[in-house]
Amino acid sequence: MTTLIVESPLSLRHIVPFGHPERPERMEAVGRVLAAPAFAALPRAAAPMADEAAILSCHTARHLDAMRAASPSEGFVRIDADTVMSPKTLEAALHAVGGAVLAVDRVLGGTAKNAFSAARPPGHHAEPDAAMGFCFFNQAAIAARHAQTAHGLGRVAIVDFDVHHGNGTQAIFWADRSVLYASSHQMPCYPGTGAATETGEAGTIVNAPLPPGTRGPAFRAAYRDRILPALDAFAPELIVVSAGFDAHHRDPLAELELVEADFAWVTEALLERAERHAGGRLVSVLEGGYDLDGLAGGLAAHLDVLARA
Repeated sequence: MTTLIVESPLSLRHIVPFGHPERPERMEAVGRVLAAPAFAALPRAAAPMADEAAILSCHTARHLDAMRAASPSEGFVRIDADTVMSPKTLEAALHAVGGAVLAVDRVLGGTAKNAFSAARPPGHHAEPDAAMGFCFFNQAAIAARHAQTAHGLGRVAIVDFDVHHGNGTQAIFWADRSVLYASSHQMPCYPGTGAATETGEAGTIVNAPLPPGTRGPAFRAAYRDRILPALDAFAPELIVVSAGFDAHHRDPLAELELVEADFAWVTEALLERAERHAGGRLVSVLEGGYDLDGLAGGLAAHLDVLARA
């Protein structure tokens, strides 16, 4: 078994206005990485469209209805200042969720050691009742819940190394002791959540905020001191990774200074915990990364570690 790549051609159909950072060209950069000789032979699967039950496992019916109602037949509809729908956005978002769910099914079904879901739009800012921050539905959260409801897992961890805090994932699992949410992120930065004091009602939220300008040594220390010990104490049966590459030093939307070796290091550390507690089972889903070269470099480092597991 090796790394499964789940792909969604619909990701290119989510069109945004000129100059928007979460643009289809991101998936073209991802595609170039996936076509490289090191990864071209990895098995592929096509992301299906998620069903309503998957969305409602983490979002309200009101939110799903609002996204359906807002979906335009032409042009653009702004959900907020950052979050834009075009005619294929809803379909792309539902396939992004479906890809994450399929990745869980394949890993927990034993046909893949680990998996990466290559799809956009991202998801970790989507709250139970709101789309925001380029995100419509929270695929990492839905993937974790699917592992519990469809496969009977008791404990799932979500680890988020996107430069922005996953306020949506935190909100979904704020009072849930069966899911650990751990995040490293820049602070202050959008969306303004993620203080170290935000630990959730059940104590299963672990935030490691990092100041602007943070480089690799301090990033790694945050994992060694806070996130990795929390994973060991929680002993998850599956790790879901919100894999954002916007902490790369090239990224225009934030000010962390990570390099490719840092993404490789954190991937290795998470795989080590997956081996220790979860039989190596890990599912990674794409989140941010808005400089195309930074995204490609960070993703290549991430996949290289996954594929060698």
